[in-house]
Amino acid sequence: MANTSVQLLGLVPALPAAGAAITLLAGRRSDRWGHLLSTALVGASFVLTVGLWWAMLGRDAADRPITSILYSWIPVDSLQVDAALHLDQLSVCFALLITGVGFLIHVYSIGYMAHDPDRRRFFSYLNLFVAAMLVLVLADNYVLMYAGWEGVGLASYLLIGFWQYKKSAATAAKKAFVVNRVGDMGFVIALMIIFTNIGSFRVSDVLAASSTAAESTLTALGLMLLLAACAKSAQVPLQSWLGDAMEGPTPVSALIHAATMVTAGVYLIVRSGPVFDHAPTAQTVVVIVGAVTLLFGAIIGCAKDDIKKALAASTMSQIGYMVLAAGLGPAGYVFAIAHLLAHGFFKAGLFLGSGSVMHAMNDETDMRRYGGLRKALPITFATFGLGYLAIIGIPPLAGFFTKDHIIEAAFGAGGIRGPVLGIVTVIGAGLTAFYMTRVMLLTFFGEPRWEPNSHPHEAPPTMTVPMIILAVGSVASGALFIVGGRLAHWLSPLTGEAHHELPVPAWLISLGVLLVVVVGMAVAWRRYRHEVPRTAPEGSPLTRAARADLYGDRFNELALMVPGQQLTAALRVVEDRGFAGAEAGVAHGVGGGSALLRRTQNGYVRSYALSILSGAVVVAAITLAVAL
Repeated sequence: MANTSVQLLGLVPALPAAGAAITLLAGRRSDRWGHLLSTALVGASFVLTVGLWWAMLGRDAADRPITSILYSWIPVDSLQVDAALHLDQLSVCFALLITGVGFLIHVYSIGYMAHDPDRRRFFSYLNLFVAAMLVLVLADNYVLMYAGWEGVGLASYLLIGFWQYKKSAATAAKKAFVVNRVGDMGFVIALMIIFTNIGSFRVSDVLAASSTAAESTLTALGLMLLLAACAKSAQVPLQSWLGDAMEGPTPVSALIHAATMVTAGVYLIVRSGPVFDHAPTAQTVVVIVGAVTLLFGAIIGCAKDDIKKALAASTMSQIGYMVLAAGLGPAGYVFAIAHLLAHGFFKAGLFLGSGSVMHAMNDETDMRRYGGLRKALPITFATFGLGYLAIIGIPPLAGFFTKDHIIEAAFGAGGIRGPVLGIVTVIGAGLTAFYMTRVMLLTFFGEPRWEPNSHPHEAPPTMTVPMIILAVGSVASGALFIVGGRLAHWLSPLTGEAHHELPVPAWLISLGVLLVVVVGMAVAWRRYRHEVPRTAPEGSPLTRAARADLYGDRFNELALMVPGQQLTAALRVVEDRGFAGAEAGVAHGVGGGSALLRRTQNGYVRSYALSILSGAVVVAAITLAVAL
């Protein structure tokens, strides 16, 4: 059975990759069937992944990981890298999420993109993204992981800018591409550190060597991996691209910015866990980044009127929870992955629900022009509502189990970190309840505020069925992962286990968090239950800052773009006055020497005779001087 699994493993990313290749090469000839082929191949990849997972269940924990070496990729002297895939307890969780949620989003896209003339190209890009993401999480070594990492970046660029005729979409795609290249440099430097100090790129070799490597080396490696993670997972300070990325079609937001791509950074940190465990400085920085980002995103979400941008800010905040948990080491790894998997269900469902609302409202995204849609869109209202209850942590839905355990782990961090991190996570929970309740009220409650020519209607089954399935996951996934320690037992061979000491009983923390959540809901209800103005008031300085994404773009301009421009200007001065001046001086010198030389070539015989006589005299004088 294990040998069969090894042989089949390569098909998991190969099937969607084949879908992308076929539909792209076939061109317009695949307009009628390209979307169906792409969806079927992702579905087949999901079925195959389920089969591989089922086979893993039948083996002992030590025998569950399998490796499939496809071919020798880079056989250059001491640089030996195989194109090899590795399936273990951690990577199979991500593979199931990517293919399962990815398949549902493909099905949803059939209805959502039904009237787009380039639907075939859209599905080929979706297939390319799924294939690259599978390579990333299944890679046996960091070089192949980096290849998948770059493939994901390329696919996200193509999908965000899919409607490239819109200037805002083209700009958003370029912004995402550039910001992610900054993070990718961190990954490249990490590869250099690995090769220089360890000599092998295999993940297992790197993790084994982390127990004996110098702490300074591991700290540098951990910080570079964190830089890469910050870009992909939209964490401070490389978070500014995520809100703009909502310019892409809504299925893109659900697939890339809710369920898969933004979780790649969390995967990288958890997969490299032993590196961070032996580098406490880097691990502390991970915790700080997660804590800052979860508040950062929550504050931004409170002030957004665009439904997709509010959900994007929410994604930033929820990934912050996961990064914080991953920074707590073995005490938080499992909870980070549990929240990641549950988040894939309810956030993908929320994004697809927002797409259903936009579909009904002629692509309007401003929630101030919604209102009262619960009657016109009953299925969307029910599925979106379950996702809303799940993300704010109402029991017994998914977020209650996963996010509350992260909060407990934060309180149990020990020392001064425990109370600080615990309070930060609780504040984040309250803000989440506020902005998500605001989204619900502005969209589905109150009096209709839409334009007279709007006629809201429910989406077709191809869109509502995936939303219903994701809503079921929003309800059941948290208990499935956490209750009974199922996920902890499954991942423990890779992540280890560590139990934290809580300052108070766990039930008391859960009760306190629930009270904060209720307060956040109540404040939003009091503020937005009445008529909503169609234009946003100026608001407080914090509100204005939140609407401007807490000036993330301005910070990047001052910290990165302006210094780069100044450096470029200085180099131009050096080039103009230094290199260019030296170049001109050499040219003038050669020209002057040539002018002098030309004077000796005047064409008069007497001048040449005089030159010969002068030369003979000089030679004779030198000969006599040497002889004497």
